[in-house]
Amino acid sequence: MRLDKYLKVTRLIKRRTVANEACDAKRIEVNGKPARASYDVKIGDIIQINLGANPLKVKVLSISEHVTKADASDHYQVIEA
Repeated sequence: MRLDKYLKVTRLIKRRTVANEACDAKRIEVNGKPARASYDVKIGDIIQINLGANPLKVKVLSISEHVTKADASDHYQVIEA
């Protein structure tokens, strides 16, 4: 699954266009490197989101095309907030 879609589906970022723009601005890192929106997310990847004052670092636990709001947080584990 594309990185921008994963961020939207898991509700880490509210809209896919915002996720896409954050990737273009190099504010999203995967495994310590700036990632493009088209990056293929894999289980075990570490995603760091540098938006706002507090960066968020999460580990990908699972990938699913459709996620309910209640189950969104089950697809990642917060490492640093």
